[in-house]
Amino acid sequence: MHNTTWKMDMERREFLRDTAGILVGLLGAKVYAAESAESEALEEEKWESLFNGKDLSGWRPEGGAVWTVEDECIVGVQGPNGEAGDLFTEKEYDDFELRVTYKIHWPANSGIWFRYQAPDKAYQADILEYKEPLAYSGTLYCPGKMFLAINKDPALVKKDDWNTMGIRAQGDHLVITLNGTVTGDVHDGSYARGKIGFQIHAGDDFKNMKITVRKVLLRPLAP
Repeated sequence: MHNTTWKMDMERREFLRDTAGILVGLLGAKVYAAESAESEALEEEKWESLFNGKDLSGWRPEGGAVWTVEDECIVGVQGPNGEAGDLFTEKEYDDFELRVTYKIHWPANSGIWFRYQAPDKAYQADILEYKEPLAYSGTLYCPGKMFLAINKDPALVKKDDWNTMGIRAQGDHLVITLNGTVTGDVHDGSYARGKIGFQIHAGDDFKNMKITVRKVLLRPLAP
């Protein structure tokens, strides 16, 4: 009898100990999740949204492409007669980190302009499939110099889904990332400041092309 009572008492203690351990673990997980969410929120506060989700305030179109806002996204297509065009910020930026979340309808030839001063004075993080030389989205282009860095891995591109292009421009150090993978890391001091923008290429090959931009986030960097 005493042995049975002692055994039941031990089992009860073990159950209470295990239950307490589970509760402490769950509480720790909740605290960690709350701290992570708070940290992420603080990180987001450092970024400025260049697109308000409502209209094209702060942006200016150039050329014949058509730019609209649909479902809280910037949408760009060729003009009625296949015209090309660009959409630029009204402000200029020098040293910064940029994150652009976008989706593209293929076939396409587009890109994200940065430090744009003129059609022949700018950099562009390309959104394309180029044949010669072979190059995919995340390639770094500079007019007059062609490609400064080439992404040769098509697996990095989410063709029917959202992609995130990152651009870090600090002094002459330019870094491009596509969906978290570095696709270009170069030093080039041709242009130190300019506008940010999106491009729509002309041509029958791209007549059904459409770029949809959901987020444009920027944070300044020290020179």
